Amino acid sequence: MAKYIAAIDQGTTSTRAMLFDRAGKVHGMAQREHQQIYPRPGWVEHDPLEIWERTQQVVRQLIQEVGVRPGEIAAVGVTNQRETSALWDPETGRPFGRAIVWQDTRTADLCAELAREGGQDRFRRQTGLPLATYFSGPKLRWILDNDADARRAAESGRALFGTIDSWLIWWLTGGPEGGAHVTDVTNASRTLLMNLKTLTWDEQILAELGIPRHVLPEIRPSSDPSAWGQTDPDGPFGEALPVCGAVGDQQAALLGQVCFEPGEAKNTYGTGCFLLLNTGEEPVHSSAGLISTVAFQQGRHPPTYALEGSIAIAGALVQWLRDQLGLIGDAAEIEPLARSVEDNGGVYFVPAFSGLFAPYWRADARGAILGLTRFANKGHLARAVLEATAYQSLDVLEAMEQDSGRRLTALKVDGGMVRNELLMQFQADLLGVPVVRPQVTETTSLGAAYAAGLAVGFWESLEGLRAQWRAERTWEPQMPAGQRQALIQGWRKAVERTFDWVESAAS
Repeated sequence: MAKYIAAIDQGTTSTRAMLFDRAGKVHGMAQREHQQIYPRPGWVEHDPLEIWERTQQVVRQLIQEVGVRPGEIAAVGVTNQRETSALWDPETGRPFGRAIVWQDTRTADLCAELAREGGQDRFRRQTGLPLATYFSGPKLRWILDNDADARRAAESGRALFGTIDSWLIWWLTGGPEGGAHVTDVTNASRTLLMNLKTLTWDEQILAELGIPRHVLPEIRPSSDPSAWGQTDPDGPFGEALPVCGAVGDQQAALLGQVCFEPGEAKNTYGTGCFLLLNTGEEPVHSSAGLISTVAFQQGRHPPTYALEGSIAIAGALVQWLRDQLGLIGDAAEIEPLARSVEDNGGVYFVPAFSGLFAPYWRADARGAILGLTRFANKGHLARAVLEATAYQSLDVLEAMEQDSGRRLTALKVDGGMVRNELLMQFQADLLGVPVVRPQVTETTSLGAAYAAGLAVGFWESLEGLRAQWRAERTWEPQMPAGQRQALIQGWRKAVERTFDWVESAAS
């Protein structure tokens, strides 16, 4: 009898493989980083072949370290950094250049050009999304416009496009030997190419962007009993396993946090920061700078939708402090450094390295450190780095409450940064609601496992999954209201100072 579900979690900076048992407990994990490539200001790239190699390595390491025997894994689920885009040759598996990462801003001029007719919301009615560099459709258009070989291959049917879920599933299920070219509804909803209601590629948008329909993957439910294919017995898993679950990383975290009912929300603190609110079986269109997205779809059930606020830079700012400035040698050092001072000393850090995402959507913004005096030291800078994530989350939450008409009573949190207790307390203070950390904080991987496990009957129902969820710690708000308002006022002034920094947002 199968004991585990395997999850592949392909993130912005690393790839991990994990095993979960029927109680949702972790039974092993392997993880490896991959290279971050910055060829020009505002450009961010990954090597798709390196990502596939890292995926194989972590799966093999996991299988070996846990000592998994054939028949003990029921199925494989995949979760991924969303919007990161690749185009490849189906005969060889060779990409047409590097993958363009979700943070990349090279499509700013293209998005501005498209917005001249219909504005930034030109495709929002169909897709739930504004025209922004964030999404995959403009990235594909840029590839086709700037690589003549890619354009010829795409028009002649010799190219496949996909986000990283599609890339990995294609390789896992055979690659050039008949791999499945699929994506799930959550990832498709982040392309700016899928109709949010019909869950199909929008022919009008494809025509306006000049994208051939046949390069796109087939859209499938997130949890699909009709498995897309089997893993190669000679591949990293060492046996044929159904690949039947895929969820974009933030929707996967929503699943892992069992936010199955309208009004339930979670915030994931990773490379970026992403707050999602379940809105039920009907999409809610935002008037406050958020995006409407598919949360998940189980088999033939109607899809569940969500409102989302996306923050580009959260944990990545800690990495920047470590790698570019050298103020810390390890990410864990930032908390004691920030605790070395009583407050931020009037210092604010707005990490608009790639512009600002929700709720501002300002591609012309750039990062800034404000409020510096001779009093400020590296402890104040470290504290400002942590606080930036909490302030950005506050901005998103307030927009979410405006759109939904709901006042959140608690916020579930997950991701690598939730081990930072100073940050979690400051987040509760800013929001004025309890912040709750679950026992299993790797909720993104858990959500991918849930998607695959539900498809094969390893778990029977969403209700059963909810019963497994447990809180580990809760932070209650403690900050006086006057102090809170003064800090927020300083943050909002700092954000405004970053606007209009670049004349051409693509420069």
